[in-house]
Amino acid sequence: MATYSRGEVEEAFAHFYHLGCVAEDWAGWADLFTDDARYVEHFWGEMHGRDEIRAWIHPVMCGVPEIYTVLDWYMVDGDKVVWSMQNRRDNPEPGGSPAYFDFPGLSVARYVGDGRWDYEEDYWDVRGARSTAQAYAEICARVQPDLDARMTRRFWPEGPSWARFDGAPRPSWLGVEPRPITKPAELRAILAEVRAARA
Repeated sequence: MATYSRGEVEEAFAHFYHLGCVAEDWAGWADLFTDDARYVEHFWGEMHGRDEIRAWIHPVMCGVPEIYTVLDWYMVDGDKVVWSMQNRRDNPEPGGSPAYFDFPGLSVARYVGDGRWDYEEDYWDVRGARSTAQAYAEICARVQPDLDARMTRRFWPEGPSWARFDGAPRPSWLGVEPRPITKPAELRAILAEVRAARA
C-alpha cells in the first residue's frame, strides 16, 4: 500500500476542501475523485465513481443555495482525513437573531495520491438540518429574500485561510441550474440514468 507524507495529504486536503466547501466549485471538486471512488452519504445513499458524485452534487447544492460550510477541526491519520464542520445558513433578516443557523456534520475521506480521493463518507445531523431549515424558511416567508440575500456567507471560521472565502459566492451550479433535489428517491432516479448511460 502506498504511503504519503503528512504534508502531501494536508496540502491535498486543503485544496479538496477549499475547492468544494469554500469556493463552491463543485464540478472541480467532483473531478478530484477517482473513477472508481466510493461515496457513502448516510442520508442520500451511496454513489460509485466520479460520474455519480458529479451527477449528485449540483442538484443537491442548488437545492440549498443558502448553506455554506464552516470548518470546526480536521485531523490527518495516514491516508485518511477526518473533519468536523457546521452547515450554516446566515439569517436573511437584517439584524435578525440568531445571526445564523447551524447543524453539524462529520466526514472522512481517503487520499490515494496525485491529488485524488477514492472514498468519502458523510454524517450529518438530519434532525438538526430539518429544524434549522424550518426556522430559516419561516424567516424567508416573512422577509422574502432574493437569491443574493440568501447566499450571504458572512461568518467564516478563524481557522486556516483555505477554510474561508472573502469574495461573493459563485457556486458552479449557477448558470447550469440543474433541477434541485431534496429526497433520496430523486437521487436514485438520477443515478439510474447515469448507470444506464454507462452500461
